[in-house]
Amino acid sequence: MPTKIRLQRKGKKGQPFYHLVVADGRAPRDGRFIERLGTYNPMTHPATIAIDFERALHWVQVGAQPTDTARSILAKKGVMLKHHLLKGVTKGAMTVEQAEEKFQDWLKEKEQKLEQAKKDAQLSEKELSKKKLEEERKVNEARAEEIAKKRAKENLKAEAEQQSADQAAEAAEAQEAAGAEEAAGAEEPVTGEAETKTEE
Repeated sequence: MPTKIRLQRKGKKGQPFYHLVVADGRAPRDGRFIERLGTYNPMTHPATIAIDFERALHWVQVGAQPTDTARSILAKKGVMLKHHLLKGVTKGAMTVEQAEEKFQDWLKEKEQKLEQAKKDAQLSEKELSKKKLEEERKVNEARAEEIAKKRAKENLKAEAEQQSADQAAEAAEAQEAAGAEEAAGAEEPVTGEAETKTEE
């Protein structure tokens, strides 16, 4: 089995952190390794990659086979491109200066893309925060409207109850007054009869 460049998993459960290592292909994933080339942290945004460029390039040149994930990490850092350019130099397709110039141009372009991505991320964060604030404001307004409607209903209900209570009180007073008048009207003839009897 050839020598491989691969990831060794570290970190807690749900918080992975990887070491990029050179290991024998027969060794277990988290077992013995020949050399540690760097680290890879996928939990940050963008992912944090720190590798020893020269040592990684050396191992790729001597035939170490990177796994798919390790290859993508090395490609992001430019190790695979540098290896490709150096192959072109050995075949006589270009000079060392041309290869270095192409690599530096690639690095500049990569840095510009990263900066743009960071700016876009910051803008998107600001937009997201604005959107959240707008949504919260709408929710608060809706709640305030609901509370106002509820209070208006309660006030109307209280006024209706007060009016019905006032009407009931007025009706009771009217009934009492009518009852008192009837009682007064009923007592007067009796007293008149009694007077006529006494006169006789």
